[in-house]
Amino acid sequence: MTQELHDDPRITAMGLFTEAFTGLTGRLSAQYAEHDLSAVEFEVLIRLSRSPNQQLRMTDLAAQTSLSTSGVTRVVDRLERDGLVRRTACPTDRRSSYTVLTRSGQTRLAQVLPGHIALIDEWFTGMLPADELDAMLGALRTIRDAVRPGATAGAAATASAVS
Repeated sequence: MTQELHDDPRITAMGLFTEAFTGLTGRLSAQYAEHDLSAVEFEVLIRLSRSPNQQLRMTDLAAQTSLSTSGVTRVVDRLERDGLVRRTACPTDRRSSYTVLTRSGQTRLAQVLPGHIALIDEWFTGMLPADELDAMLGALRTIRDAVRPGATAGAAATASAVS
C-alpha cells in the first residue's frame, strides 16, 4: 500500500512541477542579479508595468505577490530608494497608497526584459508546441485562481479608480 502511494501520479506531478519551477527560478535569478534586482523586486516591477496606469494599491500588490503587508512595504522601500517606484496617496481612501512605476523603473525593466524573455523562451515556453503551451496556461490559471484568489487583485479596480 505504501509503495502505491509513493508511485501516485499526483506525487509525480507535484515533484515535476517543483523541479521545473526550481530550475527555472535558478536560471532567471542570475539574470535578475545582472541588473541588480532580486526575483521579488522584478516581480513587483513587472506587475506594476502590466497594471493600469502602471500602479497598484499597496494592499493589492501584497495580494498579487503573496507577500505580507510588511514584506511588500520593505520591497517597495528598496525600490523607492533606488528611484524605480514612488508612492502616491489614494485620492478616494486616505488609508491607502499606490505604488507607481517611475520612468527609471520603466528603463530598468526595458534593460531586463529582452534577456528575461530570451531565457523564458529557451528554457520554458519555447520547448512546447503552441497547443501544449495554451493548454498549460489554461491549467496554470485554473490552479492559480484556486490557490491564490488575490493574484489579480486591483487589476480592474485600479483602472476604474484612476479613469
